Amino acid sequence: MKNSVSDLDVLLSTMAPELHEGVYVFTSVEMMPDIPAQDIIASMKEAEGLSLILSEEHALRLGLPVMFRAAWISLTVHSDLQAVGLTAAFAAALGAEGISCNVVAGAFHDHIFVQIARAQDAMNALVKLQRDSLAKSRSATA
Repeated sequence: MKNSVSDLDVLLSTMAPELHEGVYVFTSVEMMPDIPAQDIIASMKEAEGLSLILSEEHALRLGLPVMFRAAWISLTVHSDLQAVGLTAAFAAALGAEGISCNVVAGAFHDHIFVQIARAQDAMNALVKLQRDSLAKSRSATA
């Protein structure tokens, strides 16, 4: 396993966003439904219930309420959980395009959930951020 990256310039210039196929949804349940663990993208226990992110197909099959339909983008760089500034940088880039984002940090990567209708716009904004960061780092070393 490669080492995690904590340098913001390196994170931004190598984040390599990847758009997953499909539609993903946020839902909330009082009790854990009978869902195989591999079908759950993420979960978070909150005072109001258990928030889940799963494919829209699974949510509809289980009759779960859909609170938000999203596209799922993963940043493929192995980001250090203690890195500072990555979330702020991509949230600002997406915000400048009027795109809301919901972020989940995994042990190795950051995952961004955006409005399904804005998936390609989000990818364009993230690729531009990466490209601009790479150009900036190249000019700083030249």
